[in-house]
Amino acid sequence: MSSTELATGGITRTDPCILLLDDDDFHRQLMQQMLITLGFVHVHHAATSGDALNIIAERGAFIHIVITDLDMPGIDGMEFLRLLADQRSQAAVLIMSGKDENILRSVGLMAEEYGLTVLGHLHKPATLSSLRDKLLPAINLDRPRPRPPFFSYSIEAIRTGLELDQFEPFFQPKVILKSRHVYGVEALARWRHPEDGIVSPSAFIGLVEQHELMDSLTRTMLEKSAKWIQHWRDAGFDMSVSINFSQSSLVDTRLSNWVMDVLSGLNVSPENITIEITETLVMTNIARCLETLSRLRMKGFELSIDDFGTGYSSLQQLARVPYTELKVDQGFVTGASSQPHLQAVMESSIAMARKLNMKCVGEGIESLDDWNCFETLGGEIGQGYFIAKPMAGADLELWLADWRRRSTYQ
Repeated sequence: MSSTELATGGITRTDPCILLLDDDDFHRQLMQQMLITLGFVHVHHAATSGDALNIIAERGAFIHIVITDLDMPGIDGMEFLRLLADQRSQAAVLIMSGKDENILRSVGLMAEEYGLTVLGHLHKPATLSSLRDKLLPAINLDRPRPRPPFFSYSIEAIRTGLELDQFEPFFQPKVILKSRHVYGVEALARWRHPEDGIVSPSAFIGLVEQHELMDSLTRTMLEKSAKWIQHWRDAGFDMSVSINFSQSSLVDTRLSNWVMDVLSGLNVSPENITIEITETLVMTNIARCLETLSRLRMKGFELSIDDFGTGYSSLQQLARVPYTELKVDQGFVTGASSQPHLQAVMESSIAMARKLNMKCVGEGIESLDDWNCFETLGGEIGQGYFIAKPMAGADLELWLADWRRRSTYQ
């Protein structure tokens, strides 16, 4: 095995163990010396992917960071990353190569899709400063990474939950970036389970759609959101709420009637409701969907195209449906400040929204850099964890008051 352990002893969270994979002896030794200079004393190195996989198998969770080249004989870097994921490694990955920027970016996305944590990529030959910038933030990564709990529910349990009124909306704020004024909120379904606590949609939404319960869930979301709009208005906050509608609801041409019935009973205006349609939704009954959406728009509802840029019919949907809002998918917003290709996609989406007289929302504002980048490129409205996580209606009222105090907006 072509590997040498440079140091032994206890591994701590702030003293990570690194595995360096590179078939170029000179560059591998150079990288090894730079790592030591940066204070990373627990280093393994390997000249082949097979040797590296053997080290991973032997050391397991004690390997915290893997730095890998791509262009290697035998098992190349891409196959190595796939095999690393197959081993369910918890190590964060730093990709290193002399290949084109677009190739490195694609391989990074590939590794993330395989479930690996990717720290970024480096061009060969690496410099001490570039290596420092990529690695030092990683020393605070916990190992092993805790996996979120996953609950598996039967359709009978979900149906019972709906009948017992256990489902409710959580709300994530949308903020006008220039003024910091809270423009509205998006309602996101949550199940307040009596034993498991708050359950996210990934645990139930598939079965809800499969067993044709979306209308029931959507009605619950609409009714409860409308009640919160009324409550917030009484508390001095004039809010609009975005609610996701599925295709199974849109094909029902009577949809606008029951939506209006719900709102009229609660004295809430259609202008307070934005109906979000996921851009990846495939409208199999186009005529009925267009009839429903056009009628909703005529009654005063706002229409939003969600996750824009992730499907194959983006422009076709924009041409067909009278949308008033375009939401740029978080995959193009998060981290875009350091990735010119994402900025290009984001800027074109913002420009398209402007030309079509649509509001433009950037999803996935996870940092101040994301905020500044989206605003600089002309984006109006932001949504993401940097602003706030989804929260219960009562918590949102407290958050709104605190945001108002902290913001320049009065």
